[in-house]
Amino acid sequence: MFSRLREDIACIRERDPAARSMWEVLTCYPGLHAVIWHRWANLAWRGGFLWLGRFLSHLGRFFTGIEIHPGATLGRRVFIDHGMGVVIGQTAEIGDDCTIYQGVTLGGTSLGRGIKRHPTLGRGVIVGANAQVLGGFTVGDGARVGSGTVVMKPVPAGATAVGNLARIIQADADSAREAVAAKMGFSAYGVTQGDDPVAQAMKGLIDNAAGQEHQIALLWRAIETLSAGARELPGRECVPQDAHRTENFDAERLNRLVK
Repeated sequence: MFSRLREDIACIRERDPAARSMWEVLTCYPGLHAVIWHRWANLAWRGGFLWLGRFLSHLGRFFTGIEIHPGATLGRRVFIDHGMGVVIGQTAEIGDDCTIYQGVTLGGTSLGRGIKRHPTLGRGVIVGANAQVLGGFTVGDGARVGSGTVVMKPVPAGATAVGNLARIIQADADSAREAVAAKMGFSAYGVTQGDDPVAQAMKGLIDNAAGQEHQIALLWRAIETLSAGARELPGRECVPQDAHRTENFDAERLNRLVK
């Protein structure tokens, strides 16, 4: 028990730069208190003392503002940051090293009893503030759910889900960039550089247009070279006067507008 408590305190100090000491974390972090309350409630629930488990869960909710059903499964080093308004359903499973911010709901969309109704979070998942993860699916290891996102389908390992309803970002280039970003530090609130898929799409279109502009300019230069002799003949102008012989497309300026 005490070894897990030390783990929990250490992971909070690692992920939250505002945490100044072990004593401060132990006494002033409701996310830690909610996890401790849940361990007692879950122990009672698994032991068949269902009312006691629900009552301990209710007390934890009263003191911390975080509601965790006693039947939910929490892994090691789970950090609920700020925590107010977090709701974790009965059949939810949270893997090791996950981080959950305030206002998050791990909820269900089915009223059936005895079935998997709530999501499973893999190892190292980050769920941003006010995100809603609804359904009995899996969010893969290392995935991120951006703040305010509504997720109702599985998220692959290492991917980022943003938007309402969620769009999944999993391009190879993005994965490589995020791997580098992960080495530089913790990704707070599940938000990293380039998370907006609309902005990414716009940048892709701009880059493509810039490439076409360059290719067109090269083609006209080649035509001019090939038709240099033809210009000497009367009435044999091969290149229109309004042809784009130089590049005027400012991709860098347009990319700055969608950042």
